[in-house]
Amino acid sequence: MADSTALRARDTIHAGGEWRPAASGATREILDPADARPFAVVAEGDEKDTDLAVAAARRAFDEGPWPRTPVTERAALLRRVADLLVRDREELGLLEAQDAGKTVEEGRVDIDCVADAFRYFADLVAAEAPGRVVDAGSPDVHSVVVHEPVGVCALITPWNYPLLQASWKIAPALAAGNTFVVKPSEITPLTTVALIGLLTEAGLPAGVANIVTGPGHTVGARMAEHPDVDLVSFTGGLVSGTKVAQAAAPTVKKVALELGGKNPNVVFADACATEEGFDTAVDQALNAAFIHSGQVCSAGARLIVEESVRDRFVAELARRAEKIRLGRGTEDGVECGPLVSAQQREKVEAYVESALKEGAVLRCGGKRPEPAPERPASGYFYEPTVLDRCHREMRVVREEVFGPVLTVETFRTEDEAVALANDTEYGLAGGVWTADPGRARRVAGRLRHGTVWINDFHPYLPQAEWGGFGKSGTGRELGPAGLAEYRETKHVYQNLAPAPVRWFRG
Repeated sequence: MADSTALRARDTIHAGGEWRPAASGATREILDPADARPFAVVAEGDEKDTDLAVAAARRAFDEGPWPRTPVTERAALLRRVADLLVRDREELGLLEAQDAGKTVEEGRVDIDCVADAFRYFADLVAAEAPGRVVDAGSPDVHSVVVHEPVGVCALITPWNYPLLQASWKIAPALAAGNTFVVKPSEITPLTTVALIGLLTEAGLPAGVANIVTGPGHTVGARMAEHPDVDLVSFTGGLVSGTKVAQAAAPTVKKVALELGGKNPNVVFADACATEEGFDTAVDQALNAAFIHSGQVCSAGARLIVEESVRDRFVAELARRAEKIRLGRGTEDGVECGPLVSAQQREKVEAYVESALKEGAVLRCGGKRPEPAPERPASGYFYEPTVLDRCHREMRVVREEVFGPVLTVETFRTEDEAVALANDTEYGLAGGVWTADPGRARRVAGRLRHGTVWINDFHPYLPQAEWGGFGKSGTGRELGPAGLAEYRETKHVYQNLAPAPVRWFRG
């Protein structure tokens, strides 16, 4: 890998159809989390760059053709973008893996999901009726409810699924006829930069798609408060999301927040009554907690298992977790990559340390792994960790760790399982494992979480809305509701035979 002095800074700010450096000339090195070495340099934008990009998006919306482009043409462009994503799947998947620290296989799957999102929203808008007719009770009145684009959208995305999360915002925003400015995480911006290039290649008019690479406290904050922004959509942590909402409030923008989760994975004993059922539940508990090193907002980080099977379940879970192969995601056989940054690893270490002080029992992990050829000592690796005998008063149970840490709680009754699962400030996602269909429906119905998986964990469908209850957010992504976030509703009342009302006598 090249030394950082040999890396050339890229012009990664795109405004009004032009790539440019930061107005200040500042740059940022992008580190490979597998070895902490820089492999790219991007422009480090600030408020001035943000104002430039918002102005370009404003002009494109107010004066450009995109908001008035026929739906069929907008849908066709989204499908061309999907085709370009498929064309560049290997390159983008590798870049996503290196940037975010995930395996190449995960990176490829992410690109497939991004292409699916663009196709879904293309199909959704292409199939829509032009408006909903409202019966006004008179043949001389034509009344219809129509949907129009919101305007300029500020899109702020997280570091864990950079391109996937960007697509969940960009695809519906474009399908609805909006213009936008996107700010990817300053840690993992590279694939979002690449996507802007693909949108241009697909024929999107200049100024519709704009990107500013830079930190949240300058670029993101300015986007949220900017008077020419009509909507802000943010995915990330609770603290930052609260600041976004506060910044947007004075201008009464539309705000969509997809925040964190502390997601329960409830395992009833009857799900483990057979060897196949037991094996599947354990395997899926590993998948729920440790995919992408647990850096997933919907991670099943809280295992809530029935007491009668707890000892056997946790013992097997820990045994398999110890065998998970950590390393650089581009290496063959690696199952789990590093954490995204040194700061994130330190955060995870602090949570584990506090849990042990509060009485948790360490079943496996809890430390940095020994270095290996596929796992340099300089990388941000942390072993998959299982903490047993946990309870609600522990910070590690209450707060979002966002790392490879699984806590274990136990229950005896169905009511107790539901109470534990709902005992959280968040309400993003949860899982239920049981062989009893009636129990599955009862428990799923009682869980206060935006998505509930039964006998599965982590799949999502582009057609189904994604969002949470409580402090997990206020908006919805994917599905028809995801498109609705990027629209305004207008009632058009046309009197075909107007006549004086004669209420006033002159």
